[in-house]
Amino acid sequence: MNKLFFEVFPTLEVGEDIQALFADTEVVKIATNSARTFIKIYIKSGHLIQKSKVREAERLVEKQLFAFGGTGVEIIEEFTLSKQYTPENIMREYYDSFLFELNERSAVERSMFQNARYAFEEGSVLCIELNDTIIAQNKKESLVAYLREVYEKRFSVPVEVRAVYKKKSSSQLEQNKIQLQQEVNDIIAQAEAIQKEKKEEKKEEKEETKSKTKNNKKTLKETNKFTANGKKLHTDGLIYGRPFDDEPIELSQITGEMGVITFQGQVIKCETREIRNDRAIVMYAVSDFTDTIMVKMFVKNDGLADILSDVKKGAFLKIKGVTTIDAYDGELTIGSVQGIKSIPDFTVSRRDVAPEKRVELHCHTKMSDMDGVSDVKDLVKRAHDWGHKAIAITDHGVVQSFPDAHHFVEGLGKDDPFKVIYGVEGYLVDDLQKVAVNDKGQSFGGTYVVFDLETTGFSAVRDKIIEIGAVKVENGVITDTYSTFVNPKVPIPFQITQLTDITDNMVIDAPDIETVLPEFLTFAKDAVLVAHNASFDVGFLEQNCRYQDIVPDFTSVDTVGLARILLPSLSKFKLNVVAKALHITQEHHHRAVDDARVTAEIFVKFVEMLRERKIESLAQLNQYGAHNADAVRKLPTYHVIILAKNETGRVNLYTLISKSHLDYFARRPRIPKSELSEHREGLLIGSACEAGELYQALLGEKPAQRIAEIVNYYDYLEVQPLGNNRFMIESDRISRVKDEEDLKDMNRQIIKLGEQFNKPVVATCDVHFLDPEDEVYRRIIMAGKGFADADEQAPLYLHTTEEMLEEFEYLGSAKAKEIVIDNPNKIADMVEKISPVRPDKCPPVIPDSDKELKEICYKKAYSMYGDPLPPIVTERLERELNSIISNGFAVMYIIAQKLVWKSNEDGYLVGSRGSVGSSFVATMAGITEVNPLSPHYYCRKCHYTDFESEEVKRYAGGCGWDMPDKACPICGEPLVKDGFDIPFETFLGFKGNKEPDIDLNFSGDYQSNAHKYTETIFGEGQTFRAGTTGTLADKTAFGYVKNYYEERGARKRSCEIERIVQGCTGIRKSTGQHPGGIIVLPHGEDINSFTPVQHPANDMNTDIITTHFDYHSIDHNLLKLDILGHDDPTMIRSLEAYISSPAMENEYNETDNPFIATKIPLDDPGVMSLFHDTTALGITPEDIGGCPVGCLGIPEFGTDFVVQMVVDTKPQTLSDLIRISGLSHGTDVWLNNAQELIKSGKATISTAICTRDDIMTYLINQGMDSEESFTIMERVRKGSVAKGKCEEWPKFKADMEAHGIPDWYIWSCEKIKYMFPKAHAAAYVMMAYRIAYCKINYPLAYYASYFGIRADAFSYELMCQVKEQLQQHIDNYSRRPDSLNKKEQDTMKDLRIVQEMYARGYEFLPIDIYRAKASKFLIIDGKLMPPFSSIDGMGDKAAEAVEAAAKDGRFLSLDDFRQRTKTSQTVIDTMERLGLFGDLPRTNQLSLFDLPV
Repeated sequence: MNKLFFEVFPTLEVGEDIQALFADTEVVKIATNSARTFIKIYIKSGHLIQKSKVREAERLVEKQLFAFGGTGVEIIEEFTLSKQYTPENIMREYYDSFLFELNERSAVERSMFQNARYAFEEGSVLCIELNDTIIAQNKKESLVAYLREVYEKRFSVPVEVRAVYKKKSSSQLEQNKIQLQQEVNDIIAQAEAIQKEKKEEKKEEKEETKSKTKNNKKTLKETNKFTANGKKLHTDGLIYGRPFDDEPIELSQITGEMGVITFQGQVIKCETREIRNDRAIVMYAVSDFTDTIMVKMFVKNDGLADILSDVKKGAFLKIKGVTTIDAYDGELTIGSVQGIKSIPDFTVSRRDVAPEKRVELHCHTKMSDMDGVSDVKDLVKRAHDWGHKAIAITDHGVVQSFPDAHHFVEGLGKDDPFKVIYGVEGYLVDDLQKVAVNDKGQSFGGTYVVFDLETTGFSAVRDKIIEIGAVKVENGVITDTYSTFVNPKVPIPFQITQLTDITDNMVIDAPDIETVLPEFLTFAKDAVLVAHNASFDVGFLEQNCRYQDIVPDFTSVDTVGLARILLPSLSKFKLNVVAKALHITQEHHHRAVDDARVTAEIFVKFVEMLRERKIESLAQLNQYGAHNADAVRKLPTYHVIILAKNETGRVNLYTLISKSHLDYFARRPRIPKSELSEHREGLLIGSACEAGELYQALLGEKPAQRIAEIVNYYDYLEVQPLGNNRFMIESDRISRVKDEEDLKDMNRQIIKLGEQFNKPVVATCDVHFLDPEDEVYRRIIMAGKGFADADEQAPLYLHTTEEMLEEFEYLGSAKAKEIVIDNPNKIADMVEKISPVRPDKCPPVIPDSDKELKEICYKKAYSMYGDPLPPIVTERLERELNSIISNGFAVMYIIAQKLVWKSNEDGYLVGSRGSVGSSFVATMAGITEVNPLSPHYYCRKCHYTDFESEEVKRYAGGCGWDMPDKACPICGEPLVKDGFDIPFETFLGFKGNKEPDIDLNFSGDYQSNAHKYTETIFGEGQTFRAGTTGTLADKTAFGYVKNYYEERGARKRSCEIERIVQGCTGIRKSTGQHPGGIIVLPHGEDINSFTPVQHPANDMNTDIITTHFDYHSIDHNLLKLDILGHDDPTMIRSLEAYISSPAMENEYNETDNPFIATKIPLDDPGVMSLFHDTTALGITPEDIGGCPVGCLGIPEFGTDFVVQMVVDTKPQTLSDLIRISGLSHGTDVWLNNAQELIKSGKATISTAICTRDDIMTYLINQGMDSEESFTIMERVRKGSVAKGKCEEWPKFKADMEAHGIPDWYIWSCEKIKYMFPKAHAAAYVMMAYRIAYCKINYPLAYYASYFGIRADAFSYELMCQVKEQLQQHIDNYSRRPDSLNKKEQDTMKDLRIVQEMYARGYEFLPIDIYRAKASKFLIIDGKLMPPFSSIDGMGDKAAEAVEAAAKDGRFLSLDDFRQRTKTSQTVIDTMERLGLFGDLPRTNQLSLFDLPV
């Protein structure tokens, strides 16, 4: 008795396709021999199973069930098929299996059969016409017997096979010899191809260790190219150790300790570390591009310089040493180095040596949506170096690589003709296809026939209709139905039967389409056709009409299109999904008559919805559906290449990019055809790759009319190398492509269409990486994104002209040259050389801003210094105003002034940052508090000033607040001390040639208001947030690479991972916004002439719009305002509110005498004492964990790093504090620099370089040229000198030495990587000083403000319970400072402030659920009550809900609390454990025992 296949093999694990094919297949018998060396499984199936699937099942059975027995498995199939499987249909359906099986039998027979022509006579006579060759004559009988046997035994269909030969045009012996040789060559080639296919199947296990390793490495020259001179090279090249002459081995072969080895490679990383006994360890990673290994050497200090002169990054070395497992990191390294030789570069770069060069018109960079992995500058440089006249940049959906590409072109010089073609590979949506096609003004009250077809496949040309179901709808009512099967006269594919349950037997006796189609057309006469995905169903009808010489003229409506418009919230629009959304039941999905009924009900409901919208006709429907953004977001996308020909095209391209991101973004930025058509001027439109509209239409075998419409839309067509699309051969979803010949035919079709419609056809690479070996980077990125086929990378590298000609040699040399060289160059010649960013400056215009700025400044100056002004004030004002106004920067000052004044008016102080405090005009305009004049006195009453006295001059370079208090010699009033002595040139340069940048620190609470106020100033639509581009950082890329190899069971050394990481970094992940950057667009300008715009991170739910380009790319021509949020102004605002509130007993109140922080003196001795000891706080260092100073929690000075600086430098004045602030914010300004100089006595806090201004001021005072001093300052503060990127440094250094600049000063300059401006430090210190003043004098206000604003990890449970527990936590964290995570570090910082507060005698109150605030600390009876947000687990929203609920009355129970506040049970449990509910009962229910007796 027969059994089902999976009953016999129940444990067999198979894929979905094998499961489906063999599920109802019966096993007839199983046979084996006595030795059990093989097993034969006889099966019978009622549907066709291709031979390749049978072989796959054999392998699975053998591998899983007989893996260890050495038993071979053979499945012998027999089919019992329907009458549709005539001999001719069997040949058509089983043809690939015939070829597959002949492959296994004989390469000759496969070749004969593949090249033969066949036909059937009398139904069962198979006539085969073979090429008349000697080999064919010998193999003819074998081939005939095979075919006869398969038909008879496998299909039970006896056929007669007749083989005949083509008549030869010549019978000459020589012709036969030539032909024979050609046949032999063909067979050999065929055999090699078959062998290659077999090897491909087996290579999976070797892929990681062999094939992919080779993909990773750079091409190497033959060894003898660098050892040809043998001993001479070795002797001359020896730089360390003893001479050696060993052959190197590849690093990929070094997998464990192998003793002494010799290898070669390039140093990719090198670092040194000093150890004891005047020795150093030199560690350098060497890669031969198959792998990387770390070399470690111990060197005496006196020989270190010699080693490092040769062993450095980029050097090519040959090394002999011992492989050893490093005790520190457990990795294989090279130690005990016996010899090192310097060798030539052994890598080979590909070059384009063709006399006529191609142009690449399709190229992706690292900005291309985590898809391209090449830096745009590298791509452009390669094209230029190869002698190409141009290259097109076409990233997916974005243009963010344009500025960098342009920077490379700018560096070439004006005479270089090379150009970048700026474009995009967009995501095109065909929104021009109407919902109602060919409408004739019909109303919805007319007759509609809603129909559905079932077919044998998706091609209206190749496949057949097997069922038609239709429902007639008249005036919104279903009145009639039509249903019939159709005999397709071909077998129904197994997959279609599975989908529809329609079998051959169900259609065998049905009428054919020649009968059914006229019947259906009579049923649907004069009616509008309606279908779900109507283009498919109507396409089949139209094609079959043409077969019967019927001219189709249907009006059709697509319910998918209607659903996209009327049900935009749906993510999918399949029939069952739409039916469910409309509450329509569906019983037999994928049966025509049932689907037609469901579609009819959907259509009737849609008509009702349309009539509610006053839409009564198809014409109105099309008008309603046109330019529908919701529909565009749901329509399928196609790739399209859009190139900008000229400046008009560039702006139109940017407009399309903006619209695609702002209006149509859904998973990707979509460009509707309607928008592309509207903005087409100056653009070239290309058909793109296999994902393009044309290629997809050809794959889907769309009708010729539709193909013509598509081709006519494009300016040029595109074809690509076969390797780009080879994935289609293996894809089960693409039936149109089965082998490379089909891919060639696809390209031939496109080329033929180009000829037919006079469209140039270009060959492109679709470049995603620069060189073949770079595929590893894309492979890793795609694997990290979850692509299952990431390891099957297509050869998407930049090809040379010769490589591309070779790719297309199957077209013939003339046609290959036309598409590879001629046509791409023609396209390039159509494009002008343009700049992607405008070169001109376009500041916004505020009428009379120059005049207004002058008036504001002089008014303020007169109020401070009197009229007439002191000469020093007038000179500084005039010098600055002239520079500011003449360079067009007055409007920037007026904007900043308006923003600051508005913030101050609303009660929020604004702090300046950057070097704007260097500008006295900024001070007089109220933009900054920092007065950059030299230290001086002035009298508010009589306007006496003192800039020149000897006493004042002693403070030059310092700070006016450090001067002693004095009374006015004229009127006796106390004099005001001011001035920080900061040169204006730090801000604008000596010639006004430095681009100014006014950065302002607004309160974080007020920042959004400031942003909105810019729109009030300039008008709606004139301001944009500065955009940023987020790229893959080293740490993230390291994770990608590490995970990739670990998931594949391959262990890579860390240094090799780091090498590969470098190719993965910089790839665009997302976009964002600058925290405070606002770009201002002048009136009358279009933002798209500067940059496209988008939402940050493509968030369609925000109204924020950012620049598409990173703001640095456009900050030279559009004004950028830095409106940043900062805690210090928020702290000041909070302190003023607390100190003025009734909760604190002092002389201030909220009405007529509020506390104003700006009135705090900046020379308070108590504040300065905080930087010496803790006496001002009334505590000892032991009370706060041994901290010797009292500046914990003070901005700028509260971190452990700066506290230690304070202890080391012992500041005495405000000027010293400013210098410490400069040191702490710089990079390599204090550590490894000033710290050492101060400790050694070479410098003091007053003479060391602390801020950037120090350098310029000092050099000028030493007699150096002012402009040169300014330039030196700029080079040093940006780190150009320290990084070796300042070419002028030798000259500058010589000038400094000539002017007597000390060596230690020059040494210090050479260390600095980044420096703070003095004005920035001064502004920060002024804020910090005021906060410190409040810490001493208003401690409760200070701690309430600190915990509410600056504390990052304040925990009620941890910090407000028992002091002893607090100390335990501090002790715990103190024991393991190096292992604390970020949250623990924040907690430790807050714990220390709480500890200090307790030490000063202040305490917390328990949280009162009726009095506490959501996030604000309350001062009650001399104690602090924490807010609800300090409870672990309670977020800000939940805290606000609790505060609001408490205002509505007392809670009845915990249940009542939960219901009214929506607080989670976990948080309620925490609050209950902390005792915050008191005796509140759990529920509202009363017990009988609770009632009074």
